[in-house]
Amino acid sequence: MQSPGGTGFQAIEACRRSLKSAFFGIAALGLPINLLMLTGPLFMLQVYDRVLASGSVPTLIVLGGLTAGLYIFYGLLEGIRSRVLLRIGQRVDAQLSGVSYESSVSLPLLLGRKAERLDPVRDLESVRQFLVGPGPSAIFDIPWMPVYLGIIFLFHPILGFVALGGAIIICILIGLNEITSRKPAAEANQHAVHRAALVEQSRRNAEAVAAMGMMATLRSRWDGFNETFLDKQRRASDRTNLFGTAIKAFRFMLQSAILGVGAWLAIRQEITPGVMIAASIMTSRALAPVEQAVGQWRGFVAARQGFRRLREVVEKRPDFGVETELPIPSRELAAENIVSGPAGQAVLMGASFSLKAGDGLGIIGPSGAGKTMLARTLVGVYPVLRGALKFDGADLTQWAPERQGTFIGYLPQDIQLFAGTVAQNISRFAQDAPAEEIIKAAQRADAHQLIIDLPQGYDTEIGADGNMLSGGQMQRIALARALYGNLFLIVLDEPNSNLDTDGETALTHAIRTMRAEGSIVVVIAHRPSALAGVDQVLFIKDGRSQAFGPKNEVLQQVLAPTQQVAAQ
Repeated sequence: MQSPGGTGFQAIEACRRSLKSAFFGIAALGLPINLLMLTGPLFMLQVYDRVLASGSVPTLIVLGGLTAGLYIFYGLLEGIRSRVLLRIGQRVDAQLSGVSYESSVSLPLLLGRKAERLDPVRDLESVRQFLVGPGPSAIFDIPWMPVYLGIIFLFHPILGFVALGGAIIICILIGLNEITSRKPAAEANQHAVHRAALVEQSRRNAEAVAAMGMMATLRSRWDGFNETFLDKQRRASDRTNLFGTAIKAFRFMLQSAILGVGAWLAIRQEITPGVMIAASIMTSRALAPVEQAVGQWRGFVAARQGFRRLREVVEKRPDFGVETELPIPSRELAAENIVSGPAGQAVLMGASFSLKAGDGLGIIGPSGAGKTMLARTLVGVYPVLRGALKFDGADLTQWAPERQGTFIGYLPQDIQLFAGTVAQNISRFAQDAPAEEIIKAAQRADAHQLIIDLPQGYDTEIGADGNMLSGGQMQRIALARALYGNLFLIVLDEPNSNLDTDGETALTHAIRTMRAEGSIVVVIAHRPSALAGVDQVLFIKDGRSQAFGPKNEVLQQVLAPTQQVAAQ
C-alpha cells in the first residue's frame, strides 16, 4: 500500500499524462473546426465575385444551403469540444480533489504558520474553472493563425504583409501582458489566501471575539487586508485590461486597414471585391482567438500557478512507501532520545522511556516543556527528526496512516469534533461501523448515559465543531472517539481539563479498563488527579527527559525540591 504522499504524487503525474493525451485530442478536433471557420469568408467571396456578377439566384440558393450545412456541422463540433473540455475539468477535479483535501489538512503539520499562505483546494478550483471556460478553446485556436495568414497571402502578398505585421504587433502586446501582469496576479492571489485565512481564524475563535470585544479590532485588520488585496487585484486587472483593450482596438484598426488596402488593390484591379471582403473577415477570425485568450489570461495564470503550487505541496508531503505492512503492535513502545517538532524545527530535544503492554504513563512538567509535542510525536502527528520511536521494534512509518488509526487513539488538548452525528464522531466516520463497537467506546468513556439523554441519542447531529454540546460533553465524546476500537496506544492530552469530579472518576476508570485490556495509556497532566490511573511518570523540562520511573518515586523526586522551597 502506498502512502498518501506517494499516491498524491502519482495522482499529479497521472493527471498530467491524461491532460496531455486529452489536449492532443482537443487539438485534433481544432482542425475541422478551424477549417469550417473558412465558410464565412469563402461564402462572401463567392457572393461578391460570382452571384452578384452573374445575377444567378439558383447559385445563391445552393451556396446558402451549403453554407448553412457547414455552419451546423461547425456548431456540432464546437459543442462537442465544449462538452469534452467540461469533462476534462471534472476529471481533473475528481483525480486531484482527494489529494488537495489531504494536503490542505496536513499542511499545518508540515509547514506550520507557512501553511496559511497555501490552499490546495482553492488552487484546484482555479484549475478546474479555467479548463471548463472558454480559455482553452481560444488557446488551441491560436496556432491556426498562420493558416489564415497564409490564405491571405494567397489572396495578395500586400494583404498578407499587412495582416502579418498586425499579428506580430499583437503577439508583442501579448508578451508584454504576460511579463507585466504575472507578478501582480501572483500577489493578488497570495493576498486572497491571507483574507480567507483571517476569516477562517475569526470563525474558529468567534466566542473569544464576541466575549472580549475584539470585533472592531479584527474588522480593522480585515479592512487592511482587504484594502491591500483590492489594490493588488486592481493593479493586475488594470494591466490585463489595458492590453486586452489595446489588442481589441488594434484588431479593429487592422481589419479596417485590410479593407482599405483591399479597396486600393481592387481599384487597381489586382484583386476582386470579394477577395477584399474575404480577407477582412479572415483577418478578424485569425486574431479573434488572440483577443479572447488575453481576456482569459488571468484565469490561465491563476490555473498555471495553482497547478504548480499544488504539485509543490504534494511533493513536500512525506512518502513512506509502505508496501508490506507489519502486524498491529501488541508488546512494547520504546522512545530513545527522540527529537521532534513542527516543520522540521526541533522543539522536543530528547525524551527516552520504555513501556510494555498494559502500562500507564503520566507525563508532567512546566508549561512549554514539550509535553504536548511528545504526545503529538507518539501518535505520528510530527515526525521523529533524530532518535528512535519503536512499536514492537519497528518505526511507526512502517504502517500506513489509515492502518495506524486502527491501533492508536488520541485525545488532543484542543478538542475538535466534526459536523455529523455523535455515532459518526465516535467511530471516526468509519463506513459501516458496528453499533456495538461505538456503544462500547462510549461506555469506556462513561459517556453512554450522556449520549442517550441527547434528543436523538447516538444519532444526534452535534453541528460544526460540536457547538451543540457543552465543553464537558465534547470532552467525553472526544474521549470515546479516542477509545474506539482495539487499541495498542492511547494518548490523552489533558483529558480532564473540562471534567467535573464524576468525570474525572470516569476517566480514571477508563484508563484502568484500557490498561487491563492490554493498551498502553499515556496521559499528559497538569492536574494530579489525571495521574490516578497510571503507574509510571515521565518528567519533562526544557524539552528533555528529567526523570522516568514508578509514579510515587518520580513524584517524590520532582515535588521534594518544590516543597522545600515552599517550606522555606
